[in-house]
Amino acid sequence: MSETVRIALTVNGTPREAEVEPRVHLCDFLRHALDLTGTHMGCEHGVCGACTVLLDGESVRSCLTLAVQARGKAVTTIEGIALPDGTLHPIQEALSACHGLQCGYCTPGVVMTLIELQRELDGRPADEASVRRALAGNLCRCTGYQGMVDAALSVLNAAAREAAQ
Repeated sequence: MSETVRIALTVNGTPREAEVEPRVHLCDFLRHALDLTGTHMGCEHGVCGACTVLLDGESVRSCLTLAVQARGKAVTTIEGIALPDGTLHPIQEALSACHGLQCGYCTPGVVMTLIELQRELDGRPADEASVRRALAGNLCRCTGYQGMVDAALSVLNAAAREAAQ
């Protein structure tokens, strides 16, 4: 019989409590215990970035993070970034408009990475090199990345223009 640990955390703005085995990864907890399947499992080694979520605003690989490590913290998944009425986040809209997604498997991790970059920039403009650096940990076999970069630059630099006004 496996030992379990009670954890309390906030997921996409909602307080949650659960009993988990200490060895359960955050990605498995999100997908199987909470039925939040937007976070994808790719390599299970922290290399591909498909499982990226925000933990207290910082990106983490949920395939390498244990659910117990999220105790008392705020987790944001791809399901938590759209508005309550279903309006997509501007980064999601831009990825669609700029052809920055194809099969969609890497998209949740890419979106979460770009949201973290947007927070880090705090209204400052982005350049192509900074976007490519941020996306370096997200593997995509479909797009060639240029559409992702174009989408990110359109949103991040629009935010910088708004902040300057």
